[in-house]
Amino acid sequence: MSDLPLVIPENPFRPGAGQRPVYLAGREDEQKQYRALLAQNPVMQNCILTGLRGVGKTVLLETFKPIAQSEGWLWAGNDLTERSSLTEEDLLTRVVVDLSTLLGPILMYQQQSMPLGFGRQAEVQTRPLQFQDLWNICKETPGHADDKLKAVLLRVSQLLAGTKIKGIVFAYDEAQNLADHASDKQYPLSVLLDVFSWVQRQRLPCQFLLTLTGLPTLFPKLNLARTYTERMFHVLTLESLDLVDAHAAIVKPIEMKHSPLTFSEAVISQIIHDSGGYPYFIQFICKEVFDAWITKIQKGEAPSVPAAEITAKLDQDFFSSRWQNATTRQQDFMRVIATLPSSNGEFAVQEIVAASRQILKKGFSASHTNQMLNDLINAGLIYKSRRGGYRFAVPLLSGFINRQIWDPTSLRTRVPKE
Repeated sequence: MSDLPLVIPENPFRPGAGQRPVYLAGREDEQKQYRALLAQNPVMQNCILTGLRGVGKTVLLETFKPIAQSEGWLWAGNDLTERSSLTEEDLLTRVVVDLSTLLGPILMYQQQSMPLGFGRQAEVQTRPLQFQDLWNICKETPGHADDKLKAVLLRVSQLLAGTKIKGIVFAYDEAQNLADHASDKQYPLSVLLDVFSWVQRQRLPCQFLLTLTGLPTLFPKLNLARTYTERMFHVLTLESLDLVDAHAAIVKPIEMKHSPLTFSEAVISQIIHDSGGYPYFIQFICKEVFDAWITKIQKGEAPSVPAAEITAKLDQDFFSSRWQNATTRQQDFMRVIATLPSSNGEFAVQEIVAASRQILKKGFSASHTNQMLNDLINAGLIYKSRRGGYRFAVPLLSGFINRQIWDPTSLRTRVPKE
């Protein structure tokens, strides 16, 4: 470490959800691929940005916005919360709100009004485009939600014809919340896919590009709704950073902020190992180490890495709420998975069944295992990586689970070794 600083240095690490780091490491190839999608004419492929929580999807999505704007695209975006994607009308409202908010400041709308009195000519009023202007198109268009949304996009394309605007990107985060509900006869996901597939075949003067960001459960859900989504989307899957990029994610922010505090190579290696190379965990651990060092220096103590304290805080802030939402039986089920050698990667039904019979007094049958997996998929804790293969949907969850204490009454003999 360098000489002790005279002033408290700024902490250059930002572990907040969707918080853009001082330096974005290792995502150059994804940005290059997105530029290629923006260059399409006509648009034939849309974009899915997917990966586990903490891998930096939302941050990367935000970097796509200025790239699109520099290429002549407008950007309409939002989070697809469960409320905004519950019904077809909710989805329609979401898109119209996003469009009117985007276009209101740049498009003027002409409206004729007939003044009182005979022989008076109609007056033309010019004002900014409003939500009601687009929503009236929905109300006046006969048919279903997809017909109404198509009419709105066609009108928007006409309004932007003759401008230098190439098109509009519709970017929606947390898109795994979007789903069809056959029991309620509501198909918002199918509506979205059908409308964009149709609009992109019309060769309109203004083009539309759909960009969806979500957990790995997103693409299988899209493919289940419409099989043609395999051809409709280009999938960008974010993984943890490699050693070079993880090293840069730690070192570059300190250099860019000209911090008098620096990490030794030994500390950097430990952070990379403990974080698994996931961007969120790198930011979290680095921030905690940085803050701890500042405190120790102010007290005149030698700086050190408080690994146990950081792990405990990460468990509480990131993992605990997800773990507590699972039932006791689901927790036992995930504890069994965490004992598998492949728990940080892919695991199968047969492995879980075999391990549960060795560990638990009451193991899991194959049918019960499949049911538990489906329940945990719906809870967002596990996802199906391929046919017959499953993975934890939360990075480093296996390590957290292995730090939890077993209920000895559920065990056959003893607590399995980690």
